[in-house]
Amino acid sequence: MNDQELSRFSINQMTVKQLPLPELAEACRELGVGGVGLWREPVQAYGVEAAAKLVRDAGLTVTTLCRGGFLTAIDPVERVGALDDNRAAIDEAATLGTDTLVLVSGGLPAGSKDLHGARERIADALAVLGPYAAERGVRLAIEPLHPMYAADRCVVSTLAQALDLAERFPADQVGVTVDTYHIWWDDRAPEQIARAGAGGRIHTFQLADWTTPLPVGVLNGRGQIGDGAIDMRQWKGYVEAAGYTGHIEVELFNEGLWARDGREVLAETAERFVEHAIRPAAYAGR
Repeated sequence: MNDQELSRFSINQMTVKQLPLPELAEACRELGVGGVGLWREPVQAYGVEAAAKLVRDAGLTVTTLCRGGFLTAIDPVERVGALDDNRAAIDEAATLGTDTLVLVSGGLPAGSKDLHGARERIADALAVLGPYAAERGVRLAIEPLHPMYAADRCVVSTLAQALDLAERFPADQVGVTVDTYHIWWDDRAPEQIARAGAGGRIHTFQLADWTTPLPVGVLNGRGQIGDGAIDMRQWKGYVEAAGYTGHIEVELFNEGLWARDGREVLAETAERFVEHAIRPAAYAGR
């Protein structure tokens, strides 16, 4: 690996969640990794201002903050709470110096079977949050999740659905997250990536592989790059053809990776990124 091959690589904090933030920053500096996607919970535990100083001093670019969202509640008190929490997330993103807050929209409220209504409540919330975010230099990136999460986690399952929501608002307020793990199965996704790019709405691009069998609970089933069914070069080609030139995050939820030494996992992930997403296929393994 060389610096040029890693120039667009960003490690999502969840991939190596076993590393405390100072160790993650140090490991990134040692490996020549310049981008990091942060998560709110560990950042809050460390202190938002302190985390911002830490990554800034380490020369790291914060590519995204995860996560906002969960905007589908029906109860008025819960809806107010969700809006307040998302405003706080936007403020945290601004403090950390990232322009992108990833949104996981939320699943069906208890007892509800109304997908359309849930999606409309997301739109209602975005109408409030979009201008608030733009005033602080932050964009909201709706992340469609694989349909297996539609009931409990995210009623937005495809890029088309995400864009149908995002396009109600200016692109500097609301766009989308393109994540290979969630969309690789969708034969309409490439045309939707082109649609997103034409509108300037690809706010972040994330990689994770699809491996089977999925673990119990499925949430922590994101495979290491190269271990599964997804052609990373192909999807990178789609987003680049759509005009995306930003960082590429690797975001893995994987119990096996978390049980290992975090620095080792970071180094391996960087190597897999270069092998499977950057170098031409003819050079894989060299």
